[in-house]
Amino acid sequence: MSRMTFMLIAGEPSGDLLAAELVTALKQSPDVRAMPFPPEFFGAGGPRMAEAGVKLAVDLTRHSVIGISWIKKYFELRRLFNQLFRLALERQPDVIIGVDYNLFNLRFARAVRDHIGRNGGQFSNWNPRIVKYVSPQVWASRPGRADRLAEDVDLLLSIFPFEKEWYAAHAPNVRVEFVGHPMADRFRKSEVGSRKPEVPAASPLILLLPGSRVAEVRRHLRVLLDSAEKIHHSRPEARFKMVWTNEELRRIADEASPFPSYLEMQTGGLDHALAGADLAIAKSGTVALECAFFAVPAVVFYKAPWPSYALARMVVRVNHLAMPNLLAGEEIYPEFVQHRATPENIAGAALELLNDAERRHAARKKLAKIVESLGPPGAAGRAARAIVNLLYDNSIDEPRRGLDTSQRVSV
Repeated sequence: MSRMTFMLIAGEPSGDLLAAELVTALKQSPDVRAMPFPPEFFGAGGPRMAEAGVKLAVDLTRHSVIGISWIKKYFELRRLFNQLFRLALERQPDVIIGVDYNLFNLRFARAVRDHIGRNGGQFSNWNPRIVKYVSPQVWASRPGRADRLAEDVDLLLSIFPFEKEWYAAHAPNVRVEFVGHPMADRFRKSEVGSRKPEVPAASPLILLLPGSRVAEVRRHLRVLLDSAEKIHHSRPEARFKMVWTNEELRRIADEASPFPSYLEMQTGGLDHALAGADLAIAKSGTVALECAFFAVPAVVFYKAPWPSYALARMVVRVNHLAMPNLLAGEEIYPEFVQHRATPENIAGAALELLNDAERRHAARKKLAKIVESLGPPGAAGRAARAIVNLLYDNSIDEPRRGLDTSQRVSV
């Protein structure tokens, strides 16, 4: 009886963490622990996955891309894609799990399916389960992509509550499990509950959150600093703190611009910073949802390369960019995108929030409902159980190697 193997691919720092949490949950699963041999985890990702015990063929997080910026890295990404595809053919994993990083991972799933279609049959019994962890935003743009998912992916693990219903209506052949959002595990209730109530302090603390990618920081840094300067002019008692995800980004920012004396710099520890913040000015993305978890009023902005923005304008079908606003169906967080992301607009919205206690109170009540809708702690465990159940599912094909199908579990 051979050893069970899992191949994971993550290309963003957030996906690296998500994959690491999933691997830890799989290792702790009673069904996986009961296997005759411990499973092997390999693939591509980053330092978090390596710490969790994944044997990395490449650190793919060093090649993070967004929008059409992948064009500049096309040949390098194609080389890495081919390297990982050859690795999959050589190792023939039982499960392939693509964590976020949609353009790369969806193409990888298609390539595997095409290979099996061309080379399957009596001389090849390799037919891995393919799992996609985090849905591509087909509900926001190009919904026709959902039909392709049904052909390429055996299981889609969703972290947002509305997605399962959306797929049921638009692509019912896609097997979707809503497992909840991992932030519920990452932020301890004691930290979330410790944040300050409605009234800002005599010296309110404003967080400046420029992003986790080098290109984002370079586009957003000047806007943030100029916005802070305008707020400081109106509210000189306000304190400002810029939070960096790592020292490399902070070093790049130090080289790009001088910082005012009233601005404190911090690397890491975003959860502790949010627990004490009165307001945040955050680039759109995961960090906006992190602000929501701590009930921090925020102004959200984003500036993209103009080609990427022009393409998005043609295909995006949703009314809001920030996920808290999408989940609420209204603009809880003021949003300023591209040409509207000016220091004047951002500072003006931030001052309005600071000066309007009733608006902050109403926003926090709505944010609490959004956070509740994302599910209780245990997302990684539920994702692991869904994957184990997929392996036991005889309706797809023969049970996977190393499994006792009499021990199927419930999600």
